[in-house]
Amino acid sequence: MAELFLYGTLLHAPLLEVVAGTRPRMRPAVMHDHAAYWAADDDYPLVRAEPGGRLEGALISVDEAARVRIDYYEGGFGYASFERVVETEDGPVCAQVYFPPEDGTTPGAPWSVADWAADWGPVSVEAAREMMAHFGHRPAREVAGRYVAILSRVGSKLRAREPGPATLRRAAAPGDVQCERLREPYANFFSVEEAELRFRRFDGSMTPVVTRASFIATDAVTVLPYDPRRERVMVIEQFRPGPWSRGDANPWSLEPIAGRIDGGESPEIAARREAGEEAGLALSRLVPIGQYYPSPGAVTEYIYSYLGIAELPDTASGLGGAPSETEDIRAHVIPVARLMELLSSGEARNGPLVLSALWLMREREALRGA
Repeated sequence: MAELFLYGTLLHAPLLEVVAGTRPRMRPAVMHDHAAYWAADDDYPLVRAEPGGRLEGALISVDEAARVRIDYYEGGFGYASFERVVETEDGPVCAQVYFPPEDGTTPGAPWSVADWAADWGPVSVEAAREMMAHFGHRPAREVAGRYVAILSRVGSKLRAREPGPATLRRAAAPGDVQCERLREPYANFFSVEEAELRFRRFDGSMTPVVTRASFIATDAVTVLPYDPRRERVMVIEQFRPGPWSRGDANPWSLEPIAGRIDGGESPEIAARREAGEEAGLALSRLVPIGQYYPSPGAVTEYIYSYLGIAELPDTASGLGGAPSETEDIRAHVIPVARLMELLSSGEARNGPLVLSALWLMREREALRGA
């Protein structure tokens, strides 16, 4: 049996169970002359040697199979284990401790696993489930390299579990969809799943087994900035590979501000973040427009669309985008009437922009009055 000292996210018992494949008993333990801090602007702990420090955690005993699984998970993120002496109620014990890579990350506030679990626990457990499904099949570093995308997809799945209205459509019941086999022939920033499944017909019978493929995308937000005093909106313009791959003669697209909802984010937080990143805008208010699947026949993407109340002077136009994502974005501030001309001419052909513009025309007088 191997003795491991845990101090970080693996103290969250549901996560440890998924990673280790078992739920070992945790015994309180302390590593002296060390302390843990949040990585600045991130969601994991940094351990630092600190004279007089007291790093509280837990000691677990695991067999070789569980230890190898934990090595896989921690190693994917660059953690390496070292032998250290920790103190337990029964005396000192030599244990393996996982330390993060020395990459120059600045430590922040003192680490709290309870605070981490409150914000990141559920999504991290489901992300670990997807990551550990590759154990024994793909290198850990390769899988961990897609961890941000995995977190976003998992966040989408967790939000999708929230029941929605069913006053006209069928109210789904357990067993209405039966999956016989699930394959993932491609997984990277996006992924593709092929399912062999049966589903319940409207007459109550089940279909034969059919194969259905889905393009797995994450949830996203769109924001159409609107200045009710000046009667202006902002639309952004950027190159899009989708139209280009279709063979569109002009792959530059007019759109609302848009972006992926990161793991652990709410749609509202993502909307405000994207408005800042893409256009340098601070929104005074977000007004929900709607939530929808733009192409449910084969794509899992689910969009939360908002109108963002903002000041839009002439100086709000310009270039923007996140350089780290090679974004090249031009913001246009235009009258609402000009936006409707772009819809009528077909120059504005982005679905969320069309939907948001038509919604604005319906609600514009109420918004201006408010």
